[in-house]
Amino acid sequence: MNKIALKVQQAFETRFGDRPTHLIKAPGRVNLIGEHTDYNGGFVLPLALEEALWIAVRPRKDQAVILHSLDYDDSTEVNLSKPQLHLKGWHEYLSGVIWVLQEENWHLNGWEGVMSGNVPQGAGLSSSAALEIALIRAFSEVSGISWEPILSAKLAQRAESEWVGVNCGIMDQLISACGVYGHTLFIDCRNLDIQQVPLPQGLRLMILDTKTRRGLVDSHYNERHSQCKEASTILGKSLLRDATIFELDDQSTGMESLLYRRAKHVITENERVLHAVDAMYSNDHHHLGQLMYDSHKSLRDDFEVSNSSLDAMVECALTAPGCLGARMTGGGFGGCVVALITAEKEEDFVNCISKCYSNKTNQDPQIISCIPADGASRIDPLTDL
Repeated sequence: MNKIALKVQQAFETRFGDRPTHLIKAPGRVNLIGEHTDYNGGFVLPLALEEALWIAVRPRKDQAVILHSLDYDDSTEVNLSKPQLHLKGWHEYLSGVIWVLQEENWHLNGWEGVMSGNVPQGAGLSSSAALEIALIRAFSEVSGISWEPILSAKLAQRAESEWVGVNCGIMDQLISACGVYGHTLFIDCRNLDIQQVPLPQGLRLMILDTKTRRGLVDSHYNERHSQCKEASTILGKSLLRDATIFELDDQSTGMESLLYRRAKHVITENERVLHAVDAMYSNDHHHLGQLMYDSHKSLRDDFEVSNSSLDAMVECALTAPGCLGARMTGGGFGGCVVALITAEKEEDFVNCISKCYSNKTNQDPQIISCIPADGASRIDPLTDL
């Protein structure tokens, strides 16, 4: 059994005096390419991580939800019949999930739980989406409601957007709910069509954590969302997904330079995602790596969501043995870089990155070697610990 799953089960038994009935897992994610395209109705290519949030759960006979976080050493209790929904911190996500499920007329049962996870928070690896999906999966299990991954992702996105206040797209919640082992998911964020794209053999994805952190609400994420909407309106499109670079150039003289750059990133990033899928199927590893670096340059120069630490990490990665490409991943303003490397060079790559980034920033990076994992799931607890 996973170490964190074992930890939350043991903590549950200590706190509540009996075994949980379910162990719920929802993974974080890393996006190979396709950044800030999801809320523009575009294309993305993420994968679910082995790093995940786990909740040990047992139904209650009343309407109380009692949840303890091992990571924060903090607890909350909500009465579903009279919910006090305006909470703070991680409690806010529980509030948002309860709100959206009751808005959808789910008949919720109470439960008690203990949670913990190893998705780095504020690193652009979707720890918040993992929490939302895990909570919805927990409610579906204890309330006898069938698990529908795509519907659950939509509800989780609504909770984050309308309740928490982050105007996010659907990618993070969808990959956490729908991930497939060994595969990236090519997602059309307008119609939610999903295509499984296997990660080519001989390649490895490395997550390089810069140790810089940001909060989406106060890091200009919503501002970028508004700028994209303004640009699409000028172009006469409901979504930037429908605009071409030729249409953008035709309107360039009548559009503010900043809006032009924002739209240029989204339009060209969608094209890069499509080319990346083709490169993966054709095993054109070098082209895939170049597309990743082109994505980073666009995020840095046109969308302006990188920072000096992310840029330094990309520079280190590109000079390291076996690296084919690298880019910042996630909303930006801090967090992580994703690098594509040849698997046989992993040890040399890690050693080189550690030295290079430490020399540039006086910080030691956290480096995660990742294999695409499955999406949200439940397992039965151990009967004898």
